[in-house]
Amino acid sequence: MKRAVLALLTVLLAVSACTSAGSNGGFEFTSPTDRGKLIPKADRKPAGTFTGDLLDGGTVGTTDLNGKVALLNFWASWCEPCKVESPQLDLLYRRVKSKDVEFIGIDTKDAKSNARAFVDAYHLSYPMVFDENGEIAIRLGDIPARGLPFTVLLDKSGDVAAVYFGELTTKDLQGPIDTLNAERQP
Repeated sequence: MKRAVLALLTVLLAVSACTSAGSNGGFEFTSPTDRGKLIPKADRKPAGTFTGDLLDGGTVGTTDLNGKVALLNFWASWCEPCKVESPQLDLLYRRVKSKDVEFIGIDTKDAKSNARAFVDAYHLSYPMVFDENGEIAIRLGDIPARGLPFTVLLDKSGDVAAVYFGELTTKDLQGPIDTLNAERQP
C-alpha cells in the first residue's frame, strides 16, 4: 500500500512539474512575448500578487488593478533605454488612462532619491513603485530581471497577457492595449 501511494505521489509531482503554471497555479515566466503580440487568451495564467510602496507615499498592488488593463514597467534611473522609453510611456498613459487602463512604473535596483529625480526630470505622471530588491517581478511569475527595461501587460482578469523585454514605443504598445481593453471579462 505504501508503495502504491508513493508511486502515485511521484506521478502527480512529475505531471505538475511539466505544466507552465506557477506553484500557485498562476503565471510562470518561460520566455518573452514578441513585440506587439499577446499571449492567446486561453493560454494566459493569473499574475502573482504584489503590493508596493509608491514613491509619493501610499501603496498600490494587484488588487487595485481589478477589472483594468494594466501595464507594469520595470525601470531604473541608471538605465539608458529607460530614459527614452519612460516619456513615451507617459504620453501613452495620458491617452489611455480614461479607458480603465492603469500604468505602474516599478523602479528596481535603484536608490529612492535617484528614482524621484528621474520621475521629476521626465515629468512622469503615472504611479511609481519603489522596489529596491526587485521582488515584484518574482512575485508576478518569476520574471527574470535580465536587463531593464521590461514590461508586463495584465488583462482585465489579472492574467499575464505579455512580457516584453527591452525598450518599447507607443506604437509597440497601443495595439496590444487596445486589444486587451476590447476583451470582455469572463
